[in-house]
Amino acid sequence: MIPFDYRRVEDAASAVALVSADPNAAFLAGGTNLVDRMKLGIASPALLVDVSRLPLDTVDVLDDGRVRIGTNVRNADLAANTHIRRRYSALSSALLSGASGQLRNLATTGGNLLQRTRCVYFQDPTTPCNKREPGTGCSAVDGYTRYHAILGASEDCVATHPSDMAVALAALDAAVVVLGPAGERIIPLSDFHRLPGNEPQRDTVLEHGELITAVELPPAPARSAYRKVRDRASYAFALVSVAAALELEDDGANPPVIRDVRIALGGVAHKPWRALQAEAALRGAEATEENFRAAADAELAAAEPLRENGFKIPMVRNTLAAVLRDLAGAPAPDASAAGTDHPEGPDGPGDTGWEELDS
Repeated sequence: MIPFDYRRVEDAASAVALVSADPNAAFLAGGTNLVDRMKLGIASPALLVDVSRLPLDTVDVLDDGRVRIGTNVRNADLAANTHIRRRYSALSSALLSGASGQLRNLATTGGNLLQRTRCVYFQDPTTPCNKREPGTGCSAVDGYTRYHAILGASEDCVATHPSDMAVALAALDAAVVVLGPAGERIIPLSDFHRLPGNEPQRDTVLEHGELITAVELPPAPARSAYRKVRDRASYAFALVSVAAALELEDDGANPPVIRDVRIALGGVAHKPWRALQAEAALRGAEATEENFRAAADAELAAAEPLRENGFKIPMVRNTLAAVLRDLAGAPAPDASAAGTDHPEGPDGPGDTGWEELDS
């Protein structure tokens, strides 16, 4: 690890001023991702500005029903917050499925949004990586692609975003509150992260020196859930994850009609993937297995799997249908309904790629 300067600040404006003035400066909060990258030699800030002790560590329920989450709220504390557990269960479940208990005790809300990809080539400075060093090439395109993107990728980068929390926030229509040299602005979570295009080194729309100060949630949906499919039940990134918020018509119809739905996918793209095609297909439709799967197919029509991750397509379809089925209280299909979707997993019975956690 190279030498660096360290400053601790007392207020957000001072932090913004320090980082804005130095192109090689970075904010430090929990450090659970940044410090790892510094140890690996893939991040080398000359100045770390410690924002971890700023008084931005509360979860506040506002008079209009919105919730404001300070950037320094720890992941463990947010997951355990009574209001979040009761009203935003997708968010609590997503947080509890991420990392380990020790890391959740340290990682912050703002830092979680800014964590970088866990692509093995990004983390290996001996290999070409456009995200780490623009213009050098993408080693993953012809390499190991089991964990990589099937939606929204480019020839310059096929990595996926690692956050569980961000996927839930996308489905909950969250917004990110940012303070920069020009003042405060609010960015919809769905617009906060970028697809790679020809600038995969830019993960978000933040300008240098802008500091996340809070995340805001709109009033809670009637029901929400998060489900993560991964290789093992602890400390593993998502192969596929689904967050959904569902509103049903309250007219006694059977099956019920979907009034509104919001869906986000993880493990499939460079950013939390808002499933707009699936949402459009479901609004006003009956909450049936057939419609859930048709909506998934509409979203997956643009999927471009790589050599080793084609299994993600049926995995998304099955997981999305399962989450919506549970939220709607719809009956489970019989075994034949899955058809060629391999209900036991992409490689048949016993494949751990289908292990699911719904904390």
